[in-house]
Amino acid sequence: MTHFVPPGPLGFGGAPLGNMFEAVDDASAEAALAAAWDSGVRYFDTAPHYGSGLSEHRFGNVLRRYPRDAFVLSTKVGRLLVPDASRPENPPFKDGLPFRVAVDYSYDGVMRSVEDSLQRLGLDRIDIAFVHDLAEDHLGAAWLDAFEVAREGGFRALTELRDQGVIGGWGLGVNRTEPCVRALEQADPDVFLLAGRYSLLNQPALEALFPMCAKRGVHVVVGGPYNSGLLAGGRTFEYADAPPEMIAKRDAIAAVCARHGADIRAAALQFCAAHPVVAAIIPGAKRAEKVRENAGLMTATVPAAVWDELRAEGLIPEEAPTP
Repeated sequence: MTHFVPPGPLGFGGAPLGNMFEAVDDASAEAALAAAWDSGVRYFDTAPHYGSGLSEHRFGNVLRRYPRDAFVLSTKVGRLLVPDASRPENPPFKDGLPFRVAVDYSYDGVMRSVEDSLQRLGLDRIDIAFVHDLAEDHLGAAWLDAFEVAREGGFRALTELRDQGVIGGWGLGVNRTEPCVRALEQADPDVFLLAGRYSLLNQPALEALFPMCAKRGVHVVVGGPYNSGLLAGGRTFEYADAPPEMIAKRDAIAAVCARHGADIRAAALQFCAAHPVVAAIIPGAKRAEKVRENAGLMTATVPAAVWDELRAEGLIPEEAPTP
């Protein structure tokens, strides 16, 4: 079958607009989304989890201005939002909406999740539904049991919605490769959103997942291309203090880039986008100027000598495709 492919190479990731780590005012959120559109971005990704519905509301408020057929929108299923006046904490999001999150990968839960998202977005359809965080980092050892619930329930619901034309495609939105491999073995997903598993620093997806995707014609959206900031000048890797060996590797890559007058951030984005199974990359951005900066970095010159030297020094795998 023909699998649904989000437009790229640059998309817009919605976690920051759910007040990830810090609150963002509505005007800044709106400006960031408008800047993405003006920069040519036509793929937008959000989720109920991001600010307990806040990110979806913000996306809908802006995207409703544009022709619906002109953009592709993905959101997530697997978490339902239950009204709760106590506004429970939903880390890492700050000042979210008054809902608590209930994990639900069942058939009914996923059908309800899609309906709820359409209401929050104020749009008549979503293009891609990703099953959110169906992985060990979120669920611990229980992830395999949850996967079975999803396989028998949520995956079936999404396949029906796709077959009916309600959604264009479905897949998993995760930070681990194992659930994606399992989904390819046991179901018929169209596309994955994989965060932090294919970057200039870290390429576990290269071994098993990407070759399987290539064989099946399934594409991947890469989240976290800066590894939560380490490749953009920060000190965090996977949203925690970066381990010394990752800082050392980042510094070695930065030195190679500097020798050839290249920006390590441009190299980071362009490396992720160069793999043939990667349809789009979605760096997160809270502010319009950062959105415009990312768009510029996608087209900034990175000399071929950078890739040659990174390979020669063993800083990127021999088999990794480069621009």
